[in-house]
Amino acid sequence: MGIEIYQRIAVFGKKLAQLDNIDDTLPAIAEEAKAIINTERCSIFIVDHATDMLWTKLSDGIGRIAIDINSGIVGATVSSEHSVIVNNPYDDARFLSKIDEKSGFVTRNILTVPIFNSKQNVVGVIQLLNKYNGDFTESDEGIMGFFANYISGTLELALLIEGNKK
Repeated sequence: MGIEIYQRIAVFGKKLAQLDNIDDTLPAIAEEAKAIINTERCSIFIVDHATDMLWTKLSDGIGRIAIDINSGIVGATVSSEHSVIVNNPYDDARFLSKIDEKSGFVTRNILTVPIFNSKQNVVGVIQLLNKYNGDFTESDEGIMGFFANYISGTLELALLIEGNKK
């Protein structure tokens, strides 16, 4: 993967700039992240500090998920403020296997990447599942870190607009 990945992200950024609501923004981000890294699923978790919860508006394939902010690999990403690669999730104590059990999905590997707002607080986490061609790598982590930085302003704006509607 070379410069063309970063060019693709730049083109996507122009498309994303035209979206201003969370219901359009999150699916667009998830679909692009899946395409860039070539994964089966992607979920975008939003951090809700008021309730200490992590939630998805949609979770690719299974509907909404809501978990405690300290739960799972996504929670570890929020608390550490760093990406996490887990290529054997069933051997990782942080893995929430009950979600797989409930949905019938089998998670083979996971990459989670924090999304920071303009104040450098984690406002979301990109979670990619089941890379099609092998395990997640540091290269995947670097590309998704760049992607998360690139989309962070759009996500922050969409969250602000969503918050003002309540």
